Amino acid sequence: MKSFLAVIFVFIAAGCGYSLQATGQPAGMAITSLSIPMMTSPSSSLGFEGDFTRVIRREFVSHSQIPLVSRDGANMVLTGVINKISTEPLSYRVGEDKFEVTTSRWLRIRLDAKLVDRKSGNIVWHDPNMEEKVAFSVNSDPMITAYNERKAAEAAAKLFAERIYMKTMERF
Repeated sequence: MKSFLAVIFVFIAAGCGYSLQATGQPAGMAITSLSIPMMTSPSSSLGFEGDFTRVIRREFVSHSQIPLVSRDGANMVLTGVINKISTEPLSYRVGEDKFEVTTSRWLRIRLDAKLVDRKSGNIVWHDPNMEEKVAFSVNSDPMITAYNERKAAEAAAKLFAERIYMKTMERF
């Protein structure tokens, strides 16, 4: 009986249409080349967009076999607009003067991302409301706090990069 159930399971699993993509190529479509232009942002943090774009490009370079090229030479273009960046308090401590002092904050980032077939203009996928939030420590030294916030932004970019990669490559 167990062997019969195992055979049935194999047939069901084989017929479900799911298969693993180990080739570094996207499932269900052909991407011969990809352009990932600089992400845009309303942020006043210098270099934020560059860091963000670099992390997303690195995700594709390290996990796929799709060459990254300029926009003019690509058959697909991945664009992103960082629509919202905000922080909000996460935790407090009471200082010596009896006032609450923020010790950590959430960094929230909302991204509008899409993959477009450059020649036809057809949108392959579009997610206007991707959002990530990452915690960072607040320090009495503003330079340390700024560094921690930048590291949180890089961590959020990594989370976005993984989601964007999956939307592009693992389409089932």
